[in-house]
Amino acid sequence: MKAREAHLQQLLLQGLDGDEAAYRQFLTLLSAHLRSFLRRRLQSPEVEDLLQEALLAVHNARHTYRPEQPVTAWVQAIARYKLMDHFRAHARHDALNDPLSDQAELLADEDHQAQQAQRDLARLLEQLPDKQRLPIFHVKLQGLSVEETARRTGLSASAVKVGVHRGLKALAALIGGHR
Repeated sequence: MKAREAHLQQLLLQGLDGDEAAYRQFLTLLSAHLRSFLRRRLQSPEVEDLLQEALLAVHNARHTYRPEQPVTAWVQAIARYKLMDHFRAHARHDALNDPLSDQAELLADEDHQAQQAQRDLARLLEQLPDKQRLPIFHVKLQGLSVEETARRTGLSASAVKVGVHRGLKALAALIGGHR
């Protein structure tokens, strides 16, 4: 495992230094790992589409990689965000089509628990006003900075901070059953 991590890191760093062959090899190896990661969490023909989105996100965010951090942790964080985006986009549709008495769900493994957690989070976030939901989504789930979130949402930086704070407080109340 450590050897695989070191090899991926070496290829990525070489790619960042301009070695196109190393970068291509990095993406090829990464594709296999990400495909497996996504298949364990998503039982859908959309895995390949999501894989391409995740690889594109890795490519677009390559400048954010810090050599002191594990490559796999960095990549999995990006893949998880893409997976959350997918669940959020399909949460309403999936909820309407889920059979109420599905025995498979009763015997679901841990991978389905992650999907259910994503649906639950999406449902909770939908209950928040935009000025709280959007800052939480961008800052806490997508990992954007307060400033970038402010630019994307049209809110001030202080409004983004307040929105995150109040939104998290509201989520905690919703989870605790208090409104």
